[in-house]
Amino acid sequence: MSKEEFKSGFIALVGRPNVGKSTLLNKMIGEKIAIMSPKAQTTRNKIQGIYTTDEGQIVFLDTPGIHKPQNSLGDYMVKTAMSAIREADMVWMIVNADQPRGGGDDFIIHRLKDTKTPVYLIINKIDLVEPQDLLAIIADYQAQMEFAEIFPISALKGDGVDELLQFGMDHMEAGPQYYPADQITDHPERFIMAELIREKVLQLTRQEVPHSVAVVIDKIERQDEGHLHVQATIVVERPTQKNIVIGKQGAMIKEIGIRARKDIEHLLGDKVFLETWVKVEDRWRDKPQALQTYGYKEDSDI
Repeated sequence: MSKEEFKSGFIALVGRPNVGKSTLLNKMIGEKIAIMSPKAQTTRNKIQGIYTTDEGQIVFLDTPGIHKPQNSLGDYMVKTAMSAIREADMVWMIVNADQPRGGGDDFIIHRLKDTKTPVYLIINKIDLVEPQDLLAIIADYQAQMEFAEIFPISALKGDGVDELLQFGMDHMEAGPQYYPADQITDHPERFIMAELIREKVLQLTRQEVPHSVAVVIDKIERQDEGHLHVQATIVVERPTQKNIVIGKQGAMIKEIGIRARKDIEHLLGDKVFLETWVKVEDRWRDKPQALQTYGYKEDSDI
């Protein structure tokens, strides 16, 4: 295939928190690059997932769930999401089939009406509703906004995902290959490691520790024995949260480390020795310096 025929472009995945954006991204890319959690507000940065074939390359921007911000971190997340929309060639708005359209969906639709980028509605989790109910869901969203097209899918089961991915590729214009064919994200390994550890904190503590958790990779060192030594700090806002993350006799922090190490080893293809500590920093989500330190740096174009 000549360079003139190669296609490329950017697709922004938007939606209110916890609609399955990260699950869809991971399913399309085939690797775990976006963390998944039953809690809302898992994704905090624009995670660029890269899908490459002989035909072309799609760069996905997985945005934080657009919501009414409650603190400086929340404000940063909404700005990040809107920035991704401006950068994209196509916007996929993802909604849940098993939940009625709510204020969060309406807020996003209101923001998307102003964009010149074509917006496609992706109705996720169709495996959780009866087929006859889907028509009413589609009609309801069509009444709110004129979408370029509508796709019912199940990101978890994979239903309709291949067809959606091919549709995206078919509608890309001729363009350059931005990344090497074997690269699946533009984030450094250090960022992905931190996200995998943070995912395990969210999964294992569930409702006990809210999203006041950040993870910093302090050190990565290759040992003579042929494995990596990784040191990481888990940052929380209150001493009670620190106690929960550590757990009785260190049981929770040990389980977090075991699970995170397995994912990191899969990511790197190396044996990993993972050490984790827990640190309390009061109200870090409202401190600009802390946000920068923990990886939430605003882009100049946001």
